[in-house]
Amino acid sequence: MAVITVPLITVGMSRLKPAAPPVDRSSVLIDQVKRGPMLRNVRGIGTLIPEEILWIPAQTEGRVDKLVLRPGADVTPNSIILEMSNPELSLAMLDTEWQIKMAEAGLRDLKVKLETTQLEQKARTAQLESEFVQAKLKYDRDAKLFKEGLTPDLTLQLSKASADELGKRFQIEQKRLDISDDSIQAQLASQQVQIEKLKAAYQLKKEQVDALKVRAGTHGVLQEMTMQVGQRVPIGTILAKVAQPLKLKAELKIAETQAKDVRIGQVAVIDTRNGTVDGVVSRIDPAVLNGTVTVDVRLVGKLPDGARPDLSVDGTVEIERLTDVLYVGRPVFGQPNSLVTLFKLEPETKEAVRVQVKLGRTSVTNIEVMEGLRVGDQVVLSDMSAWDAHNRIRLN
Repeated sequence: MAVITVPLITVGMSRLKPAAPPVDRSSVLIDQVKRGPMLRNVRGIGTLIPEEILWIPAQTEGRVDKLVLRPGADVTPNSIILEMSNPELSLAMLDTEWQIKMAEAGLRDLKVKLETTQLEQKARTAQLESEFVQAKLKYDRDAKLFKEGLTPDLTLQLSKASADELGKRFQIEQKRLDISDDSIQAQLASQQVQIEKLKAAYQLKKEQVDALKVRAGTHGVLQEMTMQVGQRVPIGTILAKVAQPLKLKAELKIAETQAKDVRIGQVAVIDTRNGTVDGVVSRIDPAVLNGTVTVDVRLVGKLPDGARPDLSVDGTVEIERLTDVLYVGRPVFGQPNSLVTLFKLEPETKEAVRVQVKLGRTSVTNIEVMEGLRVGDQVVLSDMSAWDAHNRIRLN
């Protein structure tokens, strides 16, 4: 009898399933499958940066003489940030100023000369007019005498020739007088143009000299200024940066795999760790850098206290709202539109069995379940790679 019993026990033990390895329930994350609306969103970390940054370049070459303000100072458009000097430019401005005075004096002298010449022309014209009138009267007298036979024909012809000559000369002088006004205006205008040209050059040099006192140009906060006293500054060198601290935007770095669904105009929420503020996606960088895409979010709500440029923030961009889907918390290795295996809890026991699950659309914390799970199922979301060799575990 004992001989028969031992083989039977051996066969029964060989058919028993191997014991499931124990796992501490508190060490894993468990979530329940639900059905309903799911918010798709993506998350990124970033910083607050000013929407409007004014880079102040050197408008002229010069040497830094004095640093009036330091980074962090509040500025207005007329606030002087630093002072520079350029003796050559100052001398050129004074030289141009004296050229203007000389040109204006020359204009006055030219005006007097032209007026004198015009008066002389008027006098000649008046004299010829008088001589013409006298010659015409003499001709009229000789014509009457000729009719009465009291003067010879030759005298009449000489009177007529003299009157005609003086008439033509008078007409010529009259035309000269008429065009003298236009000539005077043209010469004065030409001299005035030269003066205006010099004034424009002087104004440019004056503005360049004034620009040696570098001003902020806007309301804001002076953020950067790397110049040192005594430093020679070429034209175009960036002298300082002024930002408006109350006009900030969030610059988020979002993983390239998630950024493909981000669109301009989508709603976002920025967490400054001292409060949240609503925003709207305003720009998406077309380039990928270090596996991330830069997304700018324009802030539309009131900034929380302590919000300032370069503050580290977290941002969440809302992609879409799904109305009726089956979803669960996002597993550690849960990627969109992928096939994964998860441990599903068996309600009758304390064990969890490995099942294959097809995943769909994803968000920051949840993911859509396409196949493999039902409403109410509980699954382990934690990294279970340590139990890859087991299809069953026991949760203690």
